[in-house]
Amino acid sequence: MADAHHPIQLVARLTGLSAHVIRIWEQRYNAVEPERTDTNRRLYSQRQIERLSLLREVTQAGHTIGHVAKLSTEKLRELAGQAPLPDNLDVRPVKEVPPTGSLIYECVAAIKSLDARALDDTLKRGATSLGALGLLQRVVAPLAQEIGEMWREGTLTAAHEHFATAGLRVFLGNATKPFGPTDNAPVLVVATPAGQVHELGALMAGATAANLGWRVTYLGASLPAAEIAGAAQQNRARAVALSIVYPEDDPRLEGELKLLRELLPPQTAILIGGRATPAYRNGLEQIGAQQVNDLTQLGLTLDGLRKPSKPRKR
Repeated sequence: MADAHHPIQLVARLTGLSAHVIRIWEQRYNAVEPERTDTNRRLYSQRQIERLSLLREVTQAGHTIGHVAKLSTEKLRELAGQAPLPDNLDVRPVKEVPPTGSLIYECVAAIKSLDARALDDTLKRGATSLGALGLLQRVVAPLAQEIGEMWREGTLTAAHEHFATAGLRVFLGNATKPFGPTDNAPVLVVATPAGQVHELGALMAGATAANLGWRVTYLGASLPAAEIAGAAQQNRARAVALSIVYPEDDPRLEGELKLLRELLPPQTAILIGGRATPAYRNGLEQIGAQQVNDLTQLGLTLDGLRKPSKPRKR
């Protein structure tokens, strides 16, 4: 690759991605394949820089990296709505990191330092510039993905992950207060099922629903099916939203989901999303759960559930 001479530090500045994320996307998802020097340093081409920039843009728009990493650059351009990169493009360093990328980095730095004030201040600046839903989709969602990857790699400890979850729980709870639902708003019960202890996905789902006018009953992490069903029945919930992130091989989960479906009224929908969802696809299909891939799809699904069903023709 003749023009593969850009080091990863420059690529990070140009794309707004951290060097850590670039390496993860390369190693885990084969998003790009950089050249290597004799000393094993990565070198990237202009086309790879474009590809990484497009991947960053579409993931911030709500697509998961696992779904888009294998797409061609042309398909990524279509998703991002961009024209092809000129062949004679002269790649030069930019002076500033794009705003959303900068916010994510600042959040990660605050989490590593266990600095609650810095994390809250950064999230507030993001909400001011992007709006509530923009913050969720473009900052909090990729931040949650980054935290999960760093935790699995051992770059962040369990304490850091718990700290981040606690900080986001408080911030998102306060951020959704201005969107108080009306008395006749539909109810969404949000939780993670028994054994699923990571709740960032559930927090984002609850905040998204609250911003869309739903009355959210948030139960937290690792709840037995009977308790989730009891809360849903007590609140006459229109739907139950569950986040499944880790682990991906819990033999008890399928039984919990089947029990939940049995205990819920037939008209109560079950929405399930999260990184580990594909591992349980067969069980989810058996109970008729609606699988949600990202926050954008969650919003569309919730909007669909609010629409009154059309009477059947006789």
